[in-house]
Amino acid sequence: MTDLVGGPAATPAIPAKPPGLWAPVLSRLRADRGALVAAALLLAIVVLCGAAPLYAAHIAQTDPFRSNISGQITLNGAARAVIEDNAEGLGLGQTPIGPTGGAQYLLGADSQGRDVAARLLYGGRASLLIAAVATLLCMGLGAALGVVAGYFGGLVDALLSRVLDVLWAFPVYLLAISLSIVAVGSGLHLGPLVIDSSNPLLPAFIIGLVGVPYVARPVRAQVQALRRSDFVLAAIGIGVPTPRILWVDVLPNVSSTLLVLVPLLMAINMLTESALSFLSIGVQAPAASWGTIIQDGLALLYTRPLVALAPGAAIMLTVLSLNLLGEALRDALDPRMAGRRG
Repeated sequence: MTDLVGGPAATPAIPAKPPGLWAPVLSRLRADRGALVAAALLLAIVVLCGAAPLYAAHIAQTDPFRSNISGQITLNGAARAVIEDNAEGLGLGQTPIGPTGGAQYLLGADSQGRDVAARLLYGGRASLLIAAVATLLCMGLGAALGVVAGYFGGLVDALLSRVLDVLWAFPVYLLAISLSIVAVGSGLHLGPLVIDSSNPLLPAFIIGLVGVPYVARPVRAQVQALRRSDFVLAAIGIGVPTPRILWVDVLPNVSSTLLVLVPLLMAINMLTESALSFLSIGVQAPAASWGTIIQDGLALLYTRPLVALAPGAAIMLTVLSLNLLGEALRDALDPRMAGRRG
């Protein structure tokens, strides 16, 4: 083709593809050094805990769930007992071996002669899994109840709000402890669903249930505002089915709130799980979590403090990284918040 003066016609420019909804958010996250450090730290913790079976079998070469009171290891060519006679004070009693700096008993042993480092990784798997499952359950139930209550209003909102108020009235730890004490003996029976007391899904279910109001409340308030917005009223006016309105118009507009809540809620759930396990009403023996390892180290605080300090430090680092990620997500989704904080 040629133009009017005989030259070749100019090829029409193809408009550039507009950036997606999440492209600016991802760009801000990549520019946030604190978020990158927190994400790398959290990823390292998850990978290390996921490699717990490999570490126990091929590096520590020990079973972290079996008592090894009479066991021995070889250090610098000499045999040493895992549980040694106490050399301090009057020399009474026995003390687990301390950190060796080697493959076996890197962080020492607990009062049962078990490798603390291997138990730390296995405990991290349990704590992370329970916190993640509880967070998913809490987010799912909370989002569903919040959307239904906020959109339909009236009697539905009144009934759901009163149920949430009852859960909200109890302190988190008090309600979680009460439910755990009831369920730890006989397990949980909900019709055909039976969760044994030794199943790690039991504390996950309890923690997830306790946290539902903290998700449903902000979602309900946001959906109530969306219900009066022009685009939702227009969709209702032209007869769009309610399920489609909720799925297409409402949920995408509350997704940012839910996304910000995920890391913060997971941090809270991890602390709750550790507290329950520390009180022996969370993860049950022979399984381990960071809370149970801290409990195991209470009697060794003056002789082998690393048994309790190591899982405490792991909890602190994990919760810190989750909180930093939550703040970074909030700032990335709403840059005005970062400006006001700065």
